[in-house]
Amino acid sequence: MEISGGRSSGAGAERTLASGVAAGAERTLASGVAAGLERLIGLFRSLSPPDGLSLTAAATLATLERSGPRRLTALAAQEGVTQPAMTQLIARLQDSGLVGRDADPADGRVVQVRLTETGRELLTRRRAVRAERLAVILARISPQDQAALGAALPAIDALTAAPHTDETARQKVSS
Repeated sequence: MEISGGRSSGAGAERTLASGVAAGAERTLASGVAAGLERLIGLFRSLSPPDGLSLTAAATLATLERSGPRRLTALAAQEGVTQPAMTQLIARLQDSGLVGRDADPADGRVVQVRLTETGRELLTRRRAVRAERLAVILARISPQDQAALGAALPAIDALTAAPHTDETARQKVSS
C-alpha cells in the first residue's frame, strides 16, 4: 500500500489492501481446509476395509469408474505418481482382475486401462462398508453438525472438481 504524507494514495491503495485481505483470508481458509483434509484422510483410512487395497489403488479404480478408460500416463498424472509406479500398480490390479487393458480405438499403439466389473463391485463393497462405519460415527454427533456436513457436500464437490494438477498448484504458489 502506498503512503504519501501519512495518507493512502486513494482507490488504488484501497484495492491493493482489499486484495491483500482477500488473499490472506484465502490462505487462512486453505490452511484450515488442508488441516481438515489431513484429519479426513485419517478417518477415511480407518473406515476403509482391510482388503489389501492401498489408497492409491482404490483412488485409481475410482478415477477409472468416474472417467472411463484412461491412458496409463494420464492415470499416473491424475493420481500424482510416476509412470513406472502406475505401471506396476496397474499390473497388480490387472492380475487381480480389477482392471483390463485395451488398445486405444483412436491409436492402436496406445493402451487404455479400464475398470472391470470385478473392480466396480469391489469399489461398491468398499463404499458400503465405509458408509456403514461412518453412519455409526454420524449418529454420535449433533444434528447441527450433521446438517453442516450435508450442507458442505456441494462445496466439497466443487473443490474436487476444480483443476488441481501439480502444474496448477505450482503456478498459483509462484504468482
